[in-house]
Amino acid sequence: MFNSLLLGPILFPLLFVGLMWFLESTERERAEKTLELPVVGAHYAPSLIRFLEQQGALIQPEPEDPEQMVRNQEVPVVLRILPEYPEQWEQGLPAPVEVLSDPSRQESNASIRRVKGLLFGYGQQIGSLRLQLRGIAPQLASPIMIKDVDLSTPKSRAILAMIFLPYVLMITAFTGATHLAMDTTAGEKERKSLEPLLINPVPRWQIMSGKMITTMVFAMASLALTLIAFRIVLPFLPVGAFGMDLTLGLNTLLMILLVISPVAILAAALLTLLASFAKSYREAQSYMGLVILIPMIPSLIFMANPIKAEAWMMMIPLFSQNILIGEIIRGESVMLSWYAMSIASTLIIGLVLAMMAATLYNRPKLIFSGS
Repeated sequence: MFNSLLLGPILFPLLFVGLMWFLESTERERAEKTLELPVVGAHYAPSLIRFLEQQGALIQPEPEDPEQMVRNQEVPVVLRILPEYPEQWEQGLPAPVEVLSDPSRQESNASIRRVKGLLFGYGQQIGSLRLQLRGIAPQLASPIMIKDVDLSTPKSRAILAMIFLPYVLMITAFTGATHLAMDTTAGEKERKSLEPLLINPVPRWQIMSGKMITTMVFAMASLALTLIAFRIVLPFLPVGAFGMDLTLGLNTLLMILLVISPVAILAAALLTLLASFAKSYREAQSYMGLVILIPMIPSLIFMANPIKAEAWMMMIPLFSQNILIGEIIRGESVMLSWYAMSIASTLIIGLVLAMMAATLYNRPKLIFSGS
């Protein structure tokens, strides 16, 4: 009960909100922090140094080994002005400067962006002045004016922050069913309570079906609680400045639950099927560790390589749910046939697995843990 209905549904939303707040506060702190910039060859470009100081940068003395300082993370970025800078500058040619950094260290990215932004701004300013001194309008250097027309809505932009939600729901569908599936099959074998149960004058497939239905109910309850928890905590995310609407209305919640429910059936059937082969609870746990990878793969593919939704994708279980949940969050209209194909394909596979699991209890070899 705790693992299926409390730990997952509460832990995932709280973890995500806490992580978002931490990342936002960390980035804001880095952006507001005084930029301490070691400069090599500052005497070659006094005007550039004055510009950087005017923009709030604190110029540091020239380090002895700038490359090693960056590698050792003593400083995030070092600016090196090359000796040919003055000559190139006087001739009106691009004057070379080097930005020494290690972009693989994410904590340095904010400083790197700030330094490059300042250098770009200085270059634009000097370029415009040079054109004006020659009687040329600076606008001539920009023959094309680019205007961004943002057609996204606050609801559609929410997918940028909510792209993780299908992944979390897929994992929840499986983790919500895992503990009960193991306990009602491998757990009962280990406790020797399964044999007395099967003595009752009830078809064994009905006993197995009852276990699967109970597991499915737990999985769906875990999904519902997770969605409710996200609806409660999402308004607290620090995304107001980005113009996102992260509210999950009742209709949105019901549509997501409708799309994801067949996954709970598939998960319950698959987990019950695999747990039936295990002779002990510990052995079943080893199986489940590998099964949890199944819902992760489609979600990770979709997050790493977003693609345009097409009708044929609705025939792929788990992958179609990822796409449909994203479309629902964006507020896009989805054809009813897509919902039907996604639900039907997932249900068919889930029912096939359920039939296989139900027939297993007619095989004594899989019932008794000592076999």
